[in-house]
Formats: sequence, C-alpha cells, structure tokens
Amino acid sequence: MTRYALTYGVIAGAIAATVLTVGIASDLSNHTTSLWFGYLVMLVVLSLIFVGVKRYRDVECGGVIRFGRAFALGLAIAAVAGLVYALVWETYLQVSGYDFMADYTKSVLNSMRAKGAAQAAIDAKAAEMGAMAESYKNPLFRIPMTFIEILPVGLLVALISAALLRNPKMLPARASA
Repeated sequence: MTRYALTYGVIAGAIAATVLTVGIASDLSNHTTSLWFGYLVMLVVLSLIFVGVKRYRDVECGGVIRFGRAFALGLAIAAVAGLVYALVWETYLQVSGYDFMADYTKSVLNSMRAKGAAQAAIDAKAAEMGAMAESYKNPLFRIPMTFIEILPVGLLVALISAALLRNPKMLPARASA
C-alpha cells in the first residue's frame, strides 16, 4: 500500500504544484480567478487517488477492497500529494523570491475598493493581512498552511473513491487475454 501512496501521491503533488507555480510565474494576477483555477487543478490532479485506489484494488486485492482500506489508501495518497505540493511551493518561494502575501494583499484590498468598501473596512483588512503576511514569513507557519490548502480536496476525493470502489462491480478489472 505504501508504494501506491508514494507513487500516486508524488505524481499528483508534483503536477498540482507545477501547474499552480507556472500559473503564478505567468503572472496570473487575479487571485480570485487563480483560487478557483487552483482548486480545479487540485481536484483534477487528485483524481489520481481514484486511479491509485482502483489499481491497488485490482492488482493487490483481487478486485475487491473494503471501504476502510480504500479510504486509508486515498488519505495516504492525499497526504503525500499535500506534502509534495507544500515542498514544491516552498522551494518556488525560496528560489524565485516571490512575495505571495504582498500580491495577495494588494489583490484583496483592490477588490474591496472596487466593490466600494468603506475606508475603515479596508484599513482593518489591511491590518489583518499585514499580520497574516508577518506570520507567512515563517516556514513553520507557511508549510502547514500550504499543506492544509490541498488536503480537504484530497479528503473529499478519497472519500468518494472509497465509496465507489468498495463495490467490485464499479469498473471491474479487465481479464487478461
């Protein structure tokens, strides 16, 4: 099971991190759009959880897997993917010198101004974002935050994959000719 978790998790995490960092490096300046794009990328890439659990079920378990085992494998793949994602993001930040929080803060405040928010609300948000930016400078804060960004998507995909693949009639293994 560990081999499947590592293989599919590393692939999923590396693809997600690569696509998202390339998007940011390409100056995807609208953070709202990039947020939705980011979660869509995570959802598509984390479909490898389904592929990994199915492959494990078909190859190692003779086409049958219980929900608990399938869910555990899905969570393991999601955890590895999250770790890879966080480490690639951390490496990108260190190598590029990109100040994500400065761009994100600017985007949030500009969005508030565009919506006609009161100056007091903008000032309060700026102070809140300043405190967050200060915390974000610390890798011991930043890495878990990045990991937690992808984990809920992985949890959801693992849950759905386990629920579907516990049924051996769901995409049964093909017999070799």
